[in-house]
Amino acid sequence: MSESIELRVLRVGNLSTPLPAYQSADAAGLDLHAAVEAPVTIAPGARALIPTGIALAIPRGFEGQVRPRSGLALRHGVTVLNSPGTIDADYRGEVKVVLINLGDEPFTVNAGDRIAQLVLAKVERAELVVVTELDSTERGAGGYGSTGR
Repeated sequence: MSESIELRVLRVGNLSTPLPAYQSADAAGLDLHAAVEAPVTIAPGARALIPTGIALAIPRGFEGQVRPRSGLALRHGVTVLNSPGTIDADYRGEVKVVLINLGDEPFTVNAGDRIAQLVLAKVERAELVVVTELDSTERGAGGYGSTGR
């Protein structure tokens, strides 16, 4: 079992919205819940910004990755549009999730629904070094599809 890190959570808006939670002992992501005041229906092909009712203090050196829930994607064609969305360690506003309905039927988000998952990940910062050339590799500058199927 890996060590845990402290994640400070501030409730904003609807105080009855469930806090993020792991759904199993080895789950990588905490489920995020919808904190909508009234049901939000997302038409096929449409998107909506759904509040979660929480703000986070992600520790320095980490990011929060907002990812889709596989069950919503499989059963309804609903996913996170900018997946994974990034929550920076210095962001303190309410976490909101951009959902898109890629399914054939309207999809309704109700208060408390599990809409996405949050994975905490370590972040490495890069120091840019300008060079006159890069080392060569077998792939070289081959782009999309250059390594096969």
